Amino acid sequence: MKTFDAIIIGAGSIGVPLSYYLAKKGLKVAVLEKLASEGRGQNRAAIGGVRATHSDPSKIKICQVSIEILKNFKNEHEKEIDWIQGGYLFPVYDDTTENSLKKLLVKQKDFKLNINWVNTNKVNELVPGINMNNLRGATFSPEDGSCSPLKVSGAYLSLAKKYGVEFYFNEEVTSLEVKDKKIISISTVKDKYSAGIFINAAGAYAKEIGNMTDVNIPVAPDCHEAGITEPVQPFFKPMVVDIRPDDKSVNYYFYQNKEGQVVFCITPRPPILGTDTDNTSIFLPLITKRMLTLYPRLRNLRIRRTWRGLYPMTPDGFPIVGFTKNIENLFLAVGMCGQGFMLGPGLGLIVSEILADKSKKYDFITEQLSLYRNFSGVEVLK
Repeated sequence: MKTFDAIIIGAGSIGVPLSYYLAKKGLKVAVLEKLASEGRGQNRAAIGGVRATHSDPSKIKICQVSIEILKNFKNEHEKEIDWIQGGYLFPVYDDTTENSLKKLLVKQKDFKLNINWVNTNKVNELVPGINMNNLRGATFSPEDGSCSPLKVSGAYLSLAKKYGVEFYFNEEVTSLEVKDKKIISISTVKDKYSAGIFINAAGAYAKEIGNMTDVNIPVAPDCHEAGITEPVQPFFKPMVVDIRPDDKSVNYYFYQNKEGQVVFCITPRPPILGTDTDNTSIFLPLITKRMLTLYPRLRNLRIRRTWRGLYPMTPDGFPIVGFTKNIENLFLAVGMCGQGFMLGPGLGLIVSEILADKSKKYDFITEQLSLYRNFSGVEVLK
């Protein structure tokens, strides 16, 4: 049996950064992944946006840490991750959206976010050629940004290995042995392992891992599609998010990456539950109509490919972070609700301080995001 200080289940947006930060603090770490390499689950389906403009203190803090890490990543680690600090822009065309975003803006400023209401001229300056008909303004957070999920994942893998993290790919977890309220071993299709701490970071499959220890984890994946265009010269910087719902979608968002490609995604209405990652014929007609109405300059861009990924959703749209009560050495970092990529670096660093340093600084995060909350709230910008 191979023995470690900590074993992480899942080599994705949370598991890989977390493994690096734990190992950097001196822990002997292993990562078990059922797929063939890192980031092969939800991470590779992420479109790359990173924002701290959420509606609650926990996610705001986690993503503020993520942004600080990612904007300095190249200088600190000499690894290119295609970071662009272009900000997030939420354009407003109606009373409902304006009232909602301005009300949220007050709370976001209370949480020390750099976000402001900008007028129509500023919106057109940030996104030249945006539809000005009935435009009222927008909220804009200039410190938010984007980078490459594939490059970030690969960079963290390299750093983790440098600090001795052992990755075991093609090793699906089959069982966990529990004794006296503690996991004493974990079995995969290939081997058996033991550790002092076990971290469930299994993304869309977190619930199945929880079921092996009779821990009910309310995470259910739903399906989202995204796409990317050919590269062209840069012509706008922010991630543009239109939160106006219609009968087939809740919102949609797009930005131009460092290579000049426009990357886009939509939130379907109603949600498409399950783990089906096959592309559909519905996605492109739906999102292109909405995007071109908002931003006609996109009309001549050719789309190169589309894909489909999973959002591991919780009932209230907030992640689950913290220890379980019935299994003392099982820590949960699950239910990222499609925001695992932006949460991953910050959450990895924060959880490493909780586990390795026994830090109490982030108790407000584990209290708000506890498995044992009532799940009655709703994340406004999920």
